Formats: sequence, C-alpha cells, structure tokens
Amino acid sequence: MDSILVRGGGALQGQIPIAGAKNACLTLMPATLLSEEPLTLTNAPRLSDIRTMTQLLASLGAEATSLQDGLVLALSSHGKINTHADYDIVRKMRASNLVLGPLLAREGHAEVSLPGGCAIGARPMDIHTDGLEKMGAQIELRDGYLHAKAGGGSLKGAVIDFPFASVGATENIMMAATLAKGTTVINNAAREPEIVDLASCLRAMGAQIEGDGTSRIEIQGVDRLHGATHRVVTDRIELGTYMLAPALCGGEVECLGGRIDLLAAFCEKLDAAGISVTETEAGLKVARKNGRISAVNVTTEPFPGFPTDLQAQMMALLCTADGTSVLEEKIFENRFMHAPELIRMGADIEVHGGTATVRGVKQLKGAPVMATDLRASISLILAGMAAEGETKVARVYHLDRGYEHVVTKLSGVGADIERIRDA
Repeated sequence: MDSILVRGGGALQGQIPIAGAKNACLTLMPATLLSEEPLTLTNAPRLSDIRTMTQLLASLGAEATSLQDGLVLALSSHGKINTHADYDIVRKMRASNLVLGPLLAREGHAEVSLPGGCAIGARPMDIHTDGLEKMGAQIELRDGYLHAKAGGGSLKGAVIDFPFASVGATENIMMAATLAKGTTVINNAAREPEIVDLASCLRAMGAQIEGDGTSRIEIQGVDRLHGATHRVVTDRIELGTYMLAPALCGGEVECLGGRIDLLAAFCEKLDAAGISVTETEAGLKVARKNGRISAVNVTTEPFPGFPTDLQAQMMALLCTADGTSVLEEKIFENRFMHAPELIRMGADIEVHGGTATVRGVKQLKGAPVMATDLRASISLILAGMAAEGETKVARVYHLDRGYEHVVTKLSGVGADIERIRDA
C-alpha cells in the first residue's frame, strides 16, 4: 500500500493546472446510455473513479475508450444494453447510482445495486427513487438491488418537489426526464456547476432543458437524443484545494483554468482569512495578503454556499490561524474524521456532533497520520506541507479517486513531497 511523504516548511511558487471536474465527468458519462450515437467528453480527469465508471458502463454494454492520455473519453451505447448494474462494481463508488435514471429512460427497466463510496455518512437513495416513482416507475429493493420498472414501458413527466437540494437526485431525474413522455419539473433542484454542465451536455445531445443553475428545472421529454462532443467543466474542488496550498505554505500560486464564479463563497472566506485571490487571463492567482491567517467561521451549504468537499482542507488552513474558528458541517454527518489526525500534528480541535471548534496554533508538527476518506487525504497532505518536520500520510488510495498527479502538481510549485511504497 502506498503512502505520501511530505516535508514541510517551504513557500510555493508557480502554476498548477486544474483538471476537469470528477463529479461532473462521473455524471456526464452515464448520459451515453441515453443515445445510440457517440458521446465524446474532453478535459476528462484521469482518476480511478473515472476508470470505475468506465468499467460499469462496459458491463452494461457501452463502449468507453480513453484517448489522448485519458483527457478524452469516447463513449458509445449503440449496441444491446444490459440493465443489471452489478454490486461488485457499484459498491466502489457512490456515483454509480447515476445509471439508474438513464437505464429506466432508455430501456424501461433496470436493476442497480445500492452504491458505495467514502464512509462520510448516510446518503440515502430515497429521494432518487421517490422522484422516479412520481414519473411512473415501480421500484422495489430486493437483495441489495433496486429493481425498477417504468409503468407502460416508459417514464412520464411529473412535478417533483425535492425535500432538499440533492445533487445526485437532480442529475438522475434530469437524465431520466430527457426521454420521458411530457414535461418534468424539478422544484428545489440542486444548483451546482456540475448540474449546469450536465444540462449543457444534454442540450448538445438534443434535450430540452431550462432553468439549470436555479432551483426550478424544467425538462420537456423528446423521442431520442443524438451524439455530441462536450468539454468537462473545471473541477472546483481541486481548484479550491490547490488555492489553499499557498495560503498554508506562503508564496504565490496560479491555478490554471480557475474561475471565481465556481467558488464565490469559498473565495469570500479566503478573503476574510487574509488570502488574496486575483483573476488572471489563465486562471486565479493566490497568495497571503500579509503575515498569519485570520480565523473565520465556516458553514457548509449546498451551492452557492461553502462546499462540503472543501471543509477538511479549510480546517487544515485554520489550524494555524490567529484566533478560534468554528466549522459547521450541515451536508454530511461523520465528516470530521480528519480532525483526530490533525490533532496528532499538534492542532487544537474539539468536535461536538456537526460542529468543530479550531483554535489556531503557532505551528503544526509532522507526524504519521492516516487518511480516512478522499478529502481527508488531501487535507493531511496540505497540513504536512505547512508543518515542521516530516509527515507520512497512509492509506492514500482514497486520493486517487479525486486528485490526478498530486505529487507532480505540488512538487511542481516547490513542495517537498513524494509517493512511497510501504514495505
């Protein structure tokens, strides 16, 4: 098993290219199931989750070819489609559930295993299935699989009111609705950039969608979708993560492809903490304004609020801030598992339920730590880059699910970091 070895202390300087969005690409890939014509995705991230989705689509009868060193995905579902999404693949990744809507829309039935993913709390499928049932699907859970069948062989338009703005459910219903009979309205829809990106791709395939980026999305079903080429949006979570690197370590880093509109709430918190974010022709340039970081309070919220997927990384920054910061996690429970590992590095953190109180210390100290999930992995690496001495981050297989070429990107701006094989 691999670990990441980090030696802290140095300021950073240079440029980091930001990849295409993992969460967007994992949503876009199942859209190939909606058409018999080819779907080509450019600016694809090169991650293990993308490979897992490729395996899942192949098991369903789709063709998925990686081109240009993985930056382009050529997808096609022109042959016979298998509607059984097997547990052995689906268990590896939460986003696997996004084949349910497209399979139901195209084939009228599907059997999809309940999904897996990082252990960061319950993320139930009820909101997905409730929405599909409003569209005429009959769904039953048996032996760990969702057995779904569209009444009369096809889904029908419906008005769906989500109890909360679920990203995955919005995506699943959007894809299902593109081929449904009639008009589907999603109220309290998620507004994330990944939703807008999916709608853009589906429109390029011939779908009729309005309102993406707002809380009300309307989809008029069509008889068929055609092929398209679509560029995956910039990964706002990778962007935010690497923006925090010079904030923690000092120096100045330009994140290529970055846009403030993808992370407005996050950028506001950085400004309050004493971090300068400047737009350039190529992306975003990030540096400390002066001296130490100021404490700020953070509450995770659905977009356009502060992203839950940047909470762990922000905590790493606030560990050395002047004063006391309070972080409230309102999206997922059990998402402070990185806190005990940061405490091993000298951080002063108290966790009570969904709230973490962080009292800034003068300096973190290197220590052996263990990653518990994807975002925890990178938060510990960032903390290690700012710590005195050496930090060894174990169980970094999580990292490969969401960050491509971490060592290359961070060492390219001056970080002392390497990946090692444990004995």
